[in-house]
Amino acid sequence: MAESRFIRKIRNAIPISTSLGNVAVIGGDKSFNTKRLLFLSLQAIINAVFIGFIAKLLVALINLITNISFYGRISFEESSPTHNNLGLLVILVPIIGAIIVGLIAKFGSAAVRGHGIPEAMEQILTNESRIKPVITFLKPVSAAISIGTGGPFGSEGPIIATGSAFGSVAGQIMRITANERKILLAAGATAGMSAIFGTPVAAVLLAIELLLFEFSPRAVIPVALACATGAAMHFVLFGTEPVFAMPSIPEPTSMAMVIYIALGVVMGIAAVAVSKSIYWIEDKFELLPIHWMWWPAIGAVAVGVIGYFAPLTLGVGYSNITYLLTGDVSIQIALSLCLLKFLSWAISLGSGTSGGTLAPLLTIGGALGALLGMLTLSLFPHSDINMATFALVGMAAMFAGASRALLTSILFALETTMQPHGMLPLLGACTAAYFVSFLLMKGSIMTEKIQRRGVVAPDSYEPDILQRITVQQVMNSTPHILSVDNTVKEAREWIKDNNSHQGLSTAFVIADDSYHLQGVVSREDIFSKSHDDSAVTAIAKKDKTYVHGDARLSTAVDLLDKQGLDILPVVDDNHIVLGILTHREIFAAYSKRRQEDEIAPTHISLKYQGARLIAKGRQLYTNKK
Repeated sequence: MAESRFIRKIRNAIPISTSLGNVAVIGGDKSFNTKRLLFLSLQAIINAVFIGFIAKLLVALINLITNISFYGRISFEESSPTHNNLGLLVILVPIIGAIIVGLIAKFGSAAVRGHGIPEAMEQILTNESRIKPVITFLKPVSAAISIGTGGPFGSEGPIIATGSAFGSVAGQIMRITANERKILLAAGATAGMSAIFGTPVAAVLLAIELLLFEFSPRAVIPVALACATGAAMHFVLFGTEPVFAMPSIPEPTSMAMVIYIALGVVMGIAAVAVSKSIYWIEDKFELLPIHWMWWPAIGAVAVGVIGYFAPLTLGVGYSNITYLLTGDVSIQIALSLCLLKFLSWAISLGSGTSGGTLAPLLTIGGALGALLGMLTLSLFPHSDINMATFALVGMAAMFAGASRALLTSILFALETTMQPHGMLPLLGACTAAYFVSFLLMKGSIMTEKIQRRGVVAPDSYEPDILQRITVQQVMNSTPHILSVDNTVKEAREWIKDNNSHQGLSTAFVIADDSYHLQGVVSREDIFSKSHDDSAVTAIAKKDKTYVHGDARLSTAVDLLDKQGLDILPVVDDNHIVLGILTHREIFAAYSKRRQEDEIAPTHISLKYQGARLIAKGRQLYTNKK
């Protein structure tokens, strides 16, 4: 057999094509498509309009149920359970509401239970962002009943869950990919948050930090447009005033910044304790020998009893947050909102009822911040701190430490209060709380539930390594290539002779004398065919799948997987073979890039440089003499 008939090494001087981008005959790069992006963006905006109206209906329904439950009147006016005259009967109201929620969960859907955000995260990570359509109706109804009968929750969790369900259902109706459906789910969830609070920037950051697990134009643009639309709906349906109006706070001094950062450390420890207690209570409910349908009613007993002695703990309590932010709150009320609100919320939420976490965390954090502010002023009466800033920093740092949504916490506090001088205190305190939480707690209040079910939520948003590498950088530029003139018998004999050769592929590229791609043939086919005198092109794969050198490595991986290939030819614009790509090169490239991110060598030795400077100084001194 003539060895020269095998092309053993291809020319390296052939230029790589850059004009076609990431191209392949089959399965080209679909990571970014302008038309699809426009389509998703328009759909996200339309969804956000509907979700804005749903948010308004949810708030109206909460007000209606609150008025009926505590005052016996049919009205949609904003009302709080705080001023009710029910006496001991107030204990029964949350229990009745919890029984109804338990029945909805039992006979409707168990998915109405829980915080809202963790459930949306779980659907993204495990179920291709598919949520049952019935959740769009049952979640706001169950939440309105729970909150309207005195449940110590905010409306943001339910509307986030409802918005995510609406976006998911819209995505299931349309012919879109699972990743695009994830984007619509996140856009719907954050549009709901923006519609309730009028915080579009914080809502976008919430999507990035807790739902999307990526930062790319195709994901951020639809979500940002949905959040902007949600904020516009808030201004139309709820008004333009800040949700938590507060007096102007002064610009912080350097000493005040140190104190606020120390406050953040304390809030981080408190956030860890709060998060762990929620799931400790959930574990205790799991031990009860009765059906989970009745757990919310048991938790509601605590809500009712605590609400009898401390009516401020009942209901949404957004007015409590506004009161804390005035900076003029009594120690009794601060203690009540810090300790009793925490007990009421933790026991109720741990029982598995329907409710949110944001408003309670803000209330507890703001009250604890106010208490720590009082303590600081008593110890250092002449310190340059502001009580309102203490409450503001406390509520944001509590949310940052518990949820690990650092940027969301900062921007949410700024957007809901419109206090520009709060930027530095919030940045310092929230970062400190986040850092402490990261050190002391493995997960967060948002991820602990799904982690217990074996679902791993990403804790970092690193760019895809394979997106940063081109095929040209890692391809094998000296592959073994078969000639179109080779027969099956010749190929078989050559493989047997070189079987011990390291790097011998399980498939081979076929090319003509000018290195033009003619096909790919597997080693298995070469040895399984009986037509020894047939040309190798006769048993080659009919579909020519290839990739260009400037394509991203992620594109090549998609092609190898979708087409079930062991080898991928790399060609230029004229279909001239430049090299091949196999799993071996991909694994090696990935491993190398990971090592580059993890290994930290020293490139400049201060010791060596110092020795050089000393030696040079001595030489100059000698020359002067």
